[in-house]
Amino acid sequence: MNTTITTRRPRASARRALTALFASAGLLFAIAACGSGSTEDDGAAIASASIDAAAASESAAAEEAAASSSAAAESSRAAEESASAAAESSRAAAEAEASRQAEEEAAAEAEAEASREAAESAAAAAEASRQAEEEAGTVSQQNALRSANSYLDFTAFSRTGLIDQLIFEDYSAEDATWAVDRVDVDWMEQAAQSAQDYLDFTGFSRQGLIDQLIFEGFTQEQAVYGVDQTGL
Repeated sequence: MNTTITTRRPRASARRALTALFASAGLLFAIAACGSGSTEDDGAAIASASIDAAAASESAAAEEAAASSSAAAESSRAAEESASAAAESSRAAAEAEASRQAEEEAAAEAEAEASREAAESAAAAAEASRQAEEEAGTVSQQNALRSANSYLDFTAFSRTGLIDQLIFEDYSAEDATWAVDRVDVDWMEQAAQSAQDYLDFTGFSRQGLIDQLIFEGFTQEQAVYGVDQTGL
């Protein structure tokens, strides 16, 4: 853009100088010619030559001004194009940066989610393993469970009564509780069976039999249900 402006200005200046030179030459020619003519003719020739020189100078100045204006307009257009290109480049860079940040955030979120899921999966696996081990029980707990089932095959027990019986057989409280929690039994029906066993052995009042069942470790609800099943 600057090269174009630099090239145009010398041409306009050269044209103006050349025009002025021709005008001056014409003026000198006119003056020289005046030496051989009349005074009036000489004055007219000089005036005409001066007008022509002035017109040529004005024309050259106008051409130079037009060339300068055109160069300024071209420079302005180039500046606008440069500014537009810079703005577009800045916008593209901003979009690229926003896209990069969005990708990084998405990757970080995905990584965090994967990490969370892995931690939850590991925790679930550990809990499942713990429950499986707890359900399987130790050798002592398995023996306590067999003993509990044997007692229930022989007679009726309340939950706490059966635990106490296993502890009496020297199982630990933990093993006894573990075993009783895993027997397949209805404690309501155990209360009814126990109430009937007492009545088969001796006589009881309704409240006396309820109290006896509670003493054996049945809950109030279980004891009342058991006595109700005997018809007492």
